[in-house]
Amino acid sequence: MAVTAISCGGGQEGSAKKEAARMETIADLGALPVTVAHPADNPSIPQKVELGRLLFFDPVLSGNKDVACATCHQPEFNYAEFLETSIGVNGIGRGQGRRFTDPNDMPFVKRNSQSVLNTAFNGLRNDEPYDPTAAPMFWDMRAKGLEQQALEPIRTLEEMRGNGFHENNILGEVVDRLTKIPAYRQLFSKAFPGDASPVSQRNLSYALAAYERTLVATNTRFDQYMRGDSNALSTGEKEGMNAFLVTGCAKCHSGPMFSDFKLHTLGVPDTENRRESDTGADRNYAFRTPSLRNLRYTAPYMHSGKFTTLDQVLMFYEDIAGGKLPNPQVHARQMDPLATHMDVNFKDISRIVEFLNTLNDDSFDKAIPESVPSGLPVMGR
Repeated sequence: MAVTAISCGGGQEGSAKKEAARMETIADLGALPVTVAHPADNPSIPQKVELGRLLFFDPVLSGNKDVACATCHQPEFNYAEFLETSIGVNGIGRGQGRRFTDPNDMPFVKRNSQSVLNTAFNGLRNDEPYDPTAAPMFWDMRAKGLEQQALEPIRTLEEMRGNGFHENNILGEVVDRLTKIPAYRQLFSKAFPGDASPVSQRNLSYALAAYERTLVATNTRFDQYMRGDSNALSTGEKEGMNAFLVTGCAKCHSGPMFSDFKLHTLGVPDTENRRESDTGADRNYAFRTPSLRNLRYTAPYMHSGKFTTLDQVLMFYEDIAGGKLPNPQVHARQMDPLATHMDVNFKDISRIVEFLNTLNDDSFDKAIPESVPSGLPVMGR
């Protein structure tokens, strides 16, 4: 079971089958910490966080000055977006009403927009040292740490860069733009005191990362339960948690973030928004296990955004455990045994969904700046 991409990768058949036979317990789950770890070279200060917030909502970071980070990571949608795959460059509108403008030569963004919420805890595992600079990012884990992740969308053609700049030049262009805006020069100087040239690519990424580490939701009813409040979950929700464990969901969706942060091949159907099939990491259709936290706000699910409800996700796992191969490009030999050996039945689905709803926390920061220093429309066009 699970939700966005419990993908399961090839791996060694014997050890995977042995793992599939092991029964997880509540000890394999966990509450989130109440504080966030910061890299030693990027400590959080209020001035840096506020600068990061303004940058996150400012389309000046995009090639055509029309797309902001917040265009596809919207506060009302848990810093994700309610679209199968996003429309970045050359788009207009918000939410389901967003569309390409004519004429258009831009493709849809390749994958479903993952939530930024709680990415401060990416890679967190029970009883293991945590290094925020090594935190796996993106569906294919091509970046580590929020500092490295922050600049990738700016470089990507259909997300923020557009046709006007080469991927090797766009960050230099963005820094030049920021340097020419007096308010940004002042904000960077306050956020990075002592830097001879505070407006830089490095500090751009550090400010965005510092802001994103404030976007956390750590007080779900499940967290309260794991911290000792036995009344935080109802009897039905506790039964759903037991079903979650018994059916095998926690083999990949474990730890405080409900993710093993590994790549798995599941054979999820491709989005029809792109002509090419998405082969994922290592061209083996493997994608990173997503977190299950705050799912109420982050539909649609999976890397391709093909499922609009949690019930559909769970029925998908029931299907692949029954031998179905939903993606014709993925062969049975590629499928991860952790997924194909799951025991999800229709009777379990409503109980598991009831439990997953205990992982929602709506108390995160949703503040949107009234304006940004560039003077451009907040959140883009």
